Amino acid sequence: MIRQFKAGDEKFIALLEKECFSSPWSENAVLDSLENSTYFLLFEEEGRVLGYVGLQTVLDEGYITNVAVTKETRKKGVGSALIEQSKKLAKEKGLKFISLEVRESNLPAIALYEKQGFKAVGKRKNFYSLPKEDAIIMTTEGF
Repeated sequence: MIRQFKAGDEKFIALLEKECFSSPWSENAVLDSLENSTYFLLFEEEGRVLGYVGLQTVLDEGYITNVAVTKETRKKGVGSALIEQSKKLAKEKGLKFISLEVRESNLPAIALYEKQGFKAVGKRKNFYSLPKEDAIIMTTEGF
């Protein structure tokens, strides 16, 4: 089941962040993001959060802040379902496009985004730290 953020979910998102990223967001960073027009969608099964996506809106533009899926449930459709739901939300909100950055070395994520209709449109040099790495900018209008 995919649902929108509710009070208390910041702790689940922060735990997923620690599992998935070298520079994880804290609970406070998640809450701050909510105040900046970010929607969080959580994939939940039997009361357990298996993944989440953040979609920030700026006027008629959408920016995926993060996608995180537990290690044991990767490649089982959780990420795809979250991206699909993000595209539905973007359509409901009248967004013209969704954009995101992904580590250049994260080939599984790049493949997922390409499967979902995202195309590489640019690069950000040294966008990531721990380790330092370029980001590929990907965008879709197909929703």
